[in-house]
Amino acid sequence: MTDLLYSEEEEALRSAVRDLLADHCDAPGVIARTESDAPHDLAAWKALTDGMGLAGLLVPEAQGGQGATHREVAVVLEELGRAVAPVPYLTSAVVATEALLECGDEELLGRLASGRAIGALAVALHRAPGTAFPAVRLENGALHGELTGIADAAAADVLLVPAEDGGLYAVDAADAVVTPQVSLDLTRPLATVTLDGAGARRIGDAAPAVRRALRAGAGLLASEQLGLADWALTETVRYLKERKQFNRPVGGFQALKHRLAQLWLEVVNLRAAARNAADALATGEDAGIAVAVAQAYAAPVAVHAAEEALQLHAGIGMTWEHPIHLYLKRAKADSIAYGTAGAHRSAVAELVDLQAP
Repeated sequence: MTDLLYSEEEEALRSAVRDLLADHCDAPGVIARTESDAPHDLAAWKALTDGMGLAGLLVPEAQGGQGATHREVAVVLEELGRAVAPVPYLTSAVVATEALLECGDEELLGRLASGRAIGALAVALHRAPGTAFPAVRLENGALHGELTGIADAAAADVLLVPAEDGGLYAVDAADAVVTPQVSLDLTRPLATVTLDGAGARRIGDAAPAVRRALRAGAGLLASEQLGLADWALTETVRYLKERKQFNRPVGGFQALKHRLAQLWLEVVNLRAAARNAADALATGEDAGIAVAVAQAYAAPVAVHAAEEALQLHAGIGMTWEHPIHLYLKRAKADSIAYGTAGAHRSAVAELVDLQAP
């Protein structure tokens, strides 16, 4: 039987990442960064990559990485979700890295694993695994076209772009025009990527690389959503223990106890689904259905947890100075990232041969 409990090594990794984020991603700092022209915290990214080598967890040691598994990456993403950290970890260290692993490009893998470069797969954030995706034209060895909704493209050094000939091409981000888009989630900005004769190097076939990348992204996104939901529950319980009304803690009122108990059950179930998805990606056993189940459940729970946190913090939760709004926006944006819950429920039905009437 699969053991989904955290190992000692995973708990040690969690502690180290949480300590690092406490130093680099405090709430006032994250809020201030969302109001600036530089939403990505590259200092925190450098600490995660140079200081801890976390960008290369999925990359084999022979190719310059750490040779870890998706379980360790899931722990990192839990902590990044708890801190709503504005770093391109999911998009570069998971999605772009998985695409390169499928293509077998060791040079680019080494650069991403070491943190010397940030990669972004030029497929819209809302695309679900296994679905069609737009591609650009290839003319005389150069790429032409426009792709929208690309997460963390503004921070990328290398763009992995699918073309109409079926290939996946590596493009230097300096050769593309990256235009910021209005995004609900200020900590994971979107952008439009425009290519007008950009030079490119074919690194492999787009279809299998994108499919693998989006599947890993969807499965490990559940761990980020778990971290977000767990923070919302923990902070709400802490606040309700301290906030008093009628000379007693607000959390002592039975109606609120029931709401918190229900939320606790949802978060516990989400933990099981997210851990199962990470383990399935690590072992390769039933990964498709494990990822679909996790994402079908994760998005509604993360959104519910953030909404409850906002409401139960009352007036202070509505202020810009309190970070709850960042968590609610991340939860809402994550609810359509790599496919909606409905799309993943449909995928589950297809995988288990249980079609709707």
